[in-house]
Amino acid sequence: MSASSVTAAQAPQPHTGAAAPPVLRIEPSSGWVALQLRELWEYRELLYFLTWRDIKVRYKQSILGAAWAIIQPFMAMVVFTIFFGKLANLGPAGIPYPIWNYAAMVPWTYFAFGLAQSSNSLVGSSALLKKIYFPRLVVPIASTLSGLVDFTIAMLVLIPLMIVYGYWPTVNVIWLPAFIILAFISALGVGLWLSALNVQFRDVKHTIPFMVQIWFFLTPVVYSASDKITDPVWLSIYSLNPMVGVVEGFRWALLGLDTKPGPIILVSALGSLVVFTGGLFYFRRMEKTFADVV
Repeated sequence: MSASSVTAAQAPQPHTGAAAPPVLRIEPSSGWVALQLRELWEYRELLYFLTWRDIKVRYKQSILGAAWAIIQPFMAMVVFTIFFGKLANLGPAGIPYPIWNYAAMVPWTYFAFGLAQSSNSLVGSSALLKKIYFPRLVVPIASTLSGLVDFTIAMLVLIPLMIVYGYWPTVNVIWLPAFIILAFISALGVGLWLSALNVQFRDVKHTIPFMVQIWFFLTPVVYSASDKITDPVWLSIYSLNPMVGVVEGFRWALLGLDTKPGPIILVSALGSLVVFTGGLFYFRRMEKTFADVV
């Protein structure tokens, strides 16, 4: 059984009078438990090595290697430009569709990758879960963090695109780290729910690709949310999707758009925090069964 609480107890002292070493007792928790996030800091080296392991495994025996981090969002941008930008005319007025779409594809690709990787992380690390004790939160966090390498590489393509189309970073770019954190929290929050459910019900892994596809079209990656949804009430409901705020925020920060998506970002951030917090508590509640079931 996987451990979720650690207590220290003093071992019985022998008659010789010598002080016995403390005994570390690991016991399963019951019901809703504390998050014990301080424990993550104590296992920060394990988090680093698991993140680095995921990066190396992903590109091991790969011919193109890290180039896939550029190829995927770039080719998707080309296809979307042809079908949605030219034929369907879904892009905003006055902004070149390729750069407008690619600015959204980069965070979306990271979110989709982080969600998929973290959702399957516990099942993929089943051998490790059965052997030693460590905070199980380390596994999905490491899987989500590993995607930041691909995200950084994909962002490098945006620089020449901005130069080609005559766009230069404005002061809004200082908000970009906040949107990156929001994308990370969104991916990890959903991944915590799905990873815990995936241990109990293996059908979950088959639903993830469909979920990502549906989520993609519910996010304004190929179309503009503000142009298509004009009712403030419906726009607020639509913005509960955490990636709405991330995508609109990226475009505003990178392209220097005049319209500041403040309300959209606030609603999306609230939705992301609710999902993330709920995922943390649900994950901690279920982790005592991981080693037995996985």
